[in-house]
Amino acid sequence: MIYWMLLALAIGLEITGTLFMKWSSVSGNPLGYIIMLLMIALSYIALSISIKKIAMGVAYAMWEGIGLLFITLFSVLLFEESFSLVKMAGLVTLVTGIALIKSGSYSRRPHVSV
Repeated sequence: MIYWMLLALAIGLEITGTLFMKWSSVSGNPLGYIIMLLMIALSYIALSISIKKIAMGVAYAMWEGIGLLFITLFSVLLFEESFSLVKMAGLVTLVTGIALIKSGSYSRRPHVSV
């Protein structure tokens, strides 16, 4: 369970870092880039720990996909970026792909000899 919480933390850190990158580029404040670097670095650390128990393909797909989903939504809300039916279709496809990758994975249990 801790590994899934670390993956959720990694996703949140990635979203935060990317949004600070956008904020810094819009506002011209270089502090956003420093925060971005810190958040992305911490995100990769949390992701690298989470893949000890979560399949790497599943963890990475969720990290990148859920991050992209929320970054897109927050960009529309915070930075007034456009949102079209094509973007919506892309996000639906992304979420479907993540669900398929997650449902297609299983964890191996060590074979115990008696």
